[in-house]
Amino acid sequence: MESFIRRLWLAIVTIAAFVGVTAMTSQTPLRNIMYLTGQHPIIPDLSHTFTVTHVVLAFMQSSFFNEDEPDPWWPLFMPVAAVRSRFRPRTKIMVAIGGWGDTKGFATAARDEDSRQRFAKNVVKMVEATGADGVDIDWEYPGGNGEDYKVISNFEKAWEAAAYPQLLAALRRALGPSKLISAAVPGILGDIRLAFTPDTVPAIMASVDFLNVMTYDLMNRRSTSTQHHTGIIGSMESLDEYLNAGAPPAKLNLGFAFYVKFFRVPHHNSHDHCVSRSLLEPFGSKIPGIGCPTGGMEDPGTGIDLGRTGGFSYHDAVPDEVARSFKRALSEGVYDEWGGGYYFMDHDTELPDALFWTFDTPDAIARKFPHVVESNKLGGVFAWGLGEDAPEFTHLKAVSDNVARINAGRVRDEL
Repeated sequence: MESFIRRLWLAIVTIAAFVGVTAMTSQTPLRNIMYLTGQHPIIPDLSHTFTVTHVVLAFMQSSFFNEDEPDPWWPLFMPVAAVRSRFRPRTKIMVAIGGWGDTKGFATAARDEDSRQRFAKNVVKMVEATGADGVDIDWEYPGGNGEDYKVISNFEKAWEAAAYPQLLAALRRALGPSKLISAAVPGILGDIRLAFTPDTVPAIMASVDFLNVMTYDLMNRRSTSTQHHTGIIGSMESLDEYLNAGAPPAKLNLGFAFYVKFFRVPHHNSHDHCVSRSLLEPFGSKIPGIGCPTGGMEDPGTGIDLGRTGGFSYHDAVPDEVARSFKRALSEGVYDEWGGGYYFMDHDTELPDALFWTFDTPDAIARKFPHVVESNKLGGVFAWGLGEDAPEFTHLKAVSDNVARINAGRVRDEL
């Protein structure tokens, strides 16, 4: 009953936002942050990026900053100056440190005061040498549940929860107030609760300019049932964790995924075994394709991916074995009005398994602005990643159009 009431409350909030009763009071322009990745270093022209306020170059490895004398060449896939020249004046260019699977370097950096100071000192050297406006700390994740969670237990990493804000504080002291510090932080509730609590979040927020909440990949290979990987209800639940722990909404950014995810679901699990994830659940209603048992998608001993999940960006070639199914997902997929996400369950018996598709369409992105960004008075949005949306940049356009709409409304309010 508690979960039902919670979803009911969330739905009321989103409906209110949809009819326009959640005007934001802050007049600060909305942040629009784009990660630019080495895998897809593609930058569209200014007609596509006119609302972008920050660009984050991803990634540099965390271990690099633990060395006594790191390589002064500071390996980046594209120079900061070259990136800066491709965007409008005053766009902030930042460097992301870390990324999925990069945990050891952060643990080494956070271990004690000396290691934190060494890490921070080297970050300062990098920022000064490259001309970056700041750094984005992408530790996935302090306290555990990272790629190595089957190898190193969360119990062994519990100390990281307290050390994480200390590492950020060391960075702030070293970089001073004029440089930007952000952090990419988890969206899955179990990952958030390891290190982002009422005890730690106030200290974290004291050091950072904003948090990029990864409200995507909410379904992954550890999930036991099908769900939206970047849906509205899941995103709001993620944001609530940070808000309730003391994060100011103006310092939180909602994340968008410019890529597609699919999951292989045994055919016998993809029909009658599905359970509802809608508001009508107590009354027996079911949403086809949502809540279906996935079966094991990772090795229970090592956590290694068993190949039952996949994904690709819009710039990537669609894998041949799922290409026909993806076409059906584009043409036959539906938007779940209650969960707030676009999806498709492909039951084609010619496939060895049913395929569950979950991704944002431009329409799904547009719906998140009134439902999530405006209703929560968030400070901004971000996307992974800019080049991943090439060549059409339709998802980027959906983000940019809505950022421009909100910012134009704020200008009118000031007149």
